[in-house]
Amino acid sequence: MTRVLLVEDEERLVASLKDGLRTAQIEVVDTRTGREGLALARSQDFDLMILDIGLPDQEGFTVLRKLRASGSDLPVLILTARTSAEDTVRGLKSGADDYMPKPFSFDELLARIRLRSRKPLTEDPTTTVIEVGHCVLDPLNRTLEVDGEPVSLSNREFQLAHLLMSQAGRVVTRAEALEHVWGSAARANVLDVYIRYLRSRMGTHAIKTVRGEGYLFVG
Repeated sequence: MTRVLLVEDEERLVASLKDGLRTAQIEVVDTRTGREGLALARSQDFDLMILDIGLPDQEGFTVLRKLRASGSDLPVLILTARTSAEDTVRGLKSGADDYMPKPFSFDELLARIRLRSRKPLTEDPTTTVIEVGHCVLDPLNRTLEVDGEPVSLSNREFQLAHLLMSQAGRVVTRAEALEHVWGSAARANVLDVYIRYLRSRMGTHAIKTVRGEGYLFVG
């Protein structure tokens, strides 16, 4: 079962979200403060954090920066009434995986949770180990080995590696990769950065750039 940490101080919204998410078979742990949310994120195992910005003790941006500074790659979805482009950019630069304004559609929120959380790949019936060249990726255990050695990947790096390796031999378009890993929060240049990250871990020639189209995994 997907396990979500909800850091939100609006009581009615918390009650509504807990009811809806539990109906969708998602376990919810909630807290009203950024300090407690950060402590829970560091001490317990979650698949996603839903984080409000306007918390009573500290800004959600501060919570997010502290979380990332501690080395956590827990997916974070910001849910906030702040809808300015400046706040959106600030959230993404602080390490958020998605940014959703209030008011919102619960169905859309649920879809984003399923996309962003750590569970989608493990809940997918296609959990066969993928081996291409010198790279072996295990979607069930979320591990990658290159030349027999384990390689550490962040959540988004793993999602991108899984997409490319599962489609080995086929060009994955930039638009497809951006939507799969970052969704509506994607910035065009973020994909180039993560491709460089993966090449540094999987081998310079593991991922081929197909000019004007996208990327081809060759292993």
